[in-house]
Amino acid sequence: MTKEKKKSKLGRHLISISFFAVMGVILGFAMIAFLEWQIPEGIPSSERGTRTCLMLFFLYLAWLIQVVIHESGHLICGLLSGYTFSSFRIGSFMLLKENGRLVTKRLKIAGTGGQCLMAPPEMVNGKFPVVLYNLGGSLFNLIVTLLFVPVLIAAPKGGLLALFSFLMIGIGIISSLGNGIPIRTESVDNDGYNAVSLHKNEHAMKAFWIQMKVNEQLRHGVRTKDMPDEWFEVPSDEAMKNSLVATIGVYAASRLMDQHRFIEAETLINHMLEIESGMVPIHRNLMICDLIYLELIGQNRPDRIDELYSKDLKKFIKTMKGFPSIIRMKYAYYLLSADDPDMAARLKSTFEKVAVTYPYPNDINTERELIEIADDKLSA
Repeated sequence: MTKEKKKSKLGRHLISISFFAVMGVILGFAMIAFLEWQIPEGIPSSERGTRTCLMLFFLYLAWLIQVVIHESGHLICGLLSGYTFSSFRIGSFMLLKENGRLVTKRLKIAGTGGQCLMAPPEMVNGKFPVVLYNLGGSLFNLIVTLLFVPVLIAAPKGGLLALFSFLMIGIGIISSLGNGIPIRTESVDNDGYNAVSLHKNEHAMKAFWIQMKVNEQLRHGVRTKDMPDEWFEVPSDEAMKNSLVATIGVYAASRLMDQHRFIEAETLINHMLEIESGMVPIHRNLMICDLIYLELIGQNRPDRIDELYSKDLKKFIKTMKGFPSIIRMKYAYYLLSADDPDMAARLKSTFEKVAVTYPYPNDINTERELIEIADDKLSA
């Protein structure tokens, strides 16, 4: 990565950190002022401690409710825009439509509190409705926040309703602005960033449609290697400066892995890591993990593996330790590089446990094949 790209990445990261830090500080001071106003003078310190504990509990509860409201906003606005339901996730718990019925699965993605995925309507003249779907979550957070303002005003001073209403308003403002104002975070681009990007860029519009169609096909049990070739045409380097378009390049590399076209996959991954692109950090790190796997089943050069297996990547792996492709890479690493068969066996056991609740069984089949290839490399 060039110095210019590192500076650009650091700048975006600092902006996102600064925004949420400022909002957090404002909420923190507001909470202190609110408690001083709500708690009568002269009450025992033990009661103050109880109220503080209640505040922390309500803070978590308000955050959780606002996440549900946010994702529900995407769902309702998506349905109004002609989308159809695919999945609804809060934390790591996912509700998925499978064979005409709703089932629960588990999926944790670092940097996201939830996610509502939907299948898009067909494109007409290269376009389809995107703004309401993307901004629906922020819109619903704002509506609910405004509804709690009169509740806070009318609530008895010092009561639990006043405390809860205050926190719902504070978290609602942060969620609405934090998702609605275009920002690139360390893990993903927020809804506002996507809405602006789609509005300005027809290539991003098509890329966004393809991403949702790929997800729809995954939900129906179709592997990427069996999806239409035109969905995975690698965009130009210039086009991939947009984060949504860059995702198509990521999907193309993932599809090459599924097709076991490893030399082509390695070439594409190396290229995408070298160019200046809008690729989000979570995709960049997942591609580096695939690059480590390809090195392990290929030349297996210790110096190259050490170079890729950086301190920052290890931190990322820790946050995504339950992701199938991460487990597969670590399995290959302990089997073929670290020479630790016991750890490799434990990772394979972990993989099988994750496979039971993972929402996309076709991805599990892909990863199992890649694990078997690592096994074959050991015995070769």
